[in-house]
Amino acid sequence: MSFDPFGDFATEGYLRNVEKEKDLDIVKRLEHASFTTGLDEAFTALGRSRQFSYSDVLQTHGILFNAVYPWAGQDRLSIAPTLSVRKGPVIFANPSEIQPAVEFALRKAQEKDYLRAHPGEIMGYLAFGHPFLDGNGRTIVTLFSALAQRAGFSVDWSATDKDTYLDALTKEIDAPSRGHLDNYLAKFIREPIAHEELAAQVIKAPGLDGRTPAGDENEVIGNVDAPEVKAQYEAMLLKRRRKT
Repeated sequence: MSFDPFGDFATEGYLRNVEKEKDLDIVKRLEHASFTTGLDEAFTALGRSRQFSYSDVLQTHGILFNAVYPWAGQDRLSIAPTLSVRKGPVIFANPSEIQPAVEFALRKAQEKDYLRAHPGEIMGYLAFGHPFLDGNGRTIVTLFSALAQRAGFSVDWSATDKDTYLDALTKEIDAPSRGHLDNYLAKFIREPIAHEELAAQVIKAPGLDGRTPAGDENEVIGNVDAPEVKAQYEAMLLKRRRKT
């Protein structure tokens, strides 16, 4: 069944997209067109920020996806505040914890030496926050590429493999700060590129068309206050805190 956090897929289509389209292949093509045409504007907007904040994350998503979703630029706390969301084995931050999780990642990321040493860790923290109902991966790669450029390096996204990257990212979210994604990305760290070249670099990344294998889509687990949902979430947080 399609991801339907609003409960109105039958009348409003997938995630209330502007076309009320139900065919996911069509929706994903619309998303990809919006994303690729919005990248230059998104990087221009990020370039105006002296220090990235949560509002920059929201603005980036809004620029990249406002042609598809009326709620683009609004996080899950704003539009689905009671729902717990997962993808495959990964449970993402509860809506009320999204902003603190992302702000923690941004604080660490803007310590340039730390970001250069732990790029995968930062990506994992941002991905755990999962601020939006859709478009998180593309928003995070866009933001991260701007952060890396300011820290004096780049990631050759075109050389990465989608499945291997996602496997390392899943492990990073599940068990942060153990080097899962740091070790994978280390092979693709390059010299910094000019800010105006960032959009062209990101477009080359494999797997940013938003398509996911059947059975690996976002899924609503239930209400964040439901006992069984709270138990799953607390077990996940406990696992993330373990250092071994």
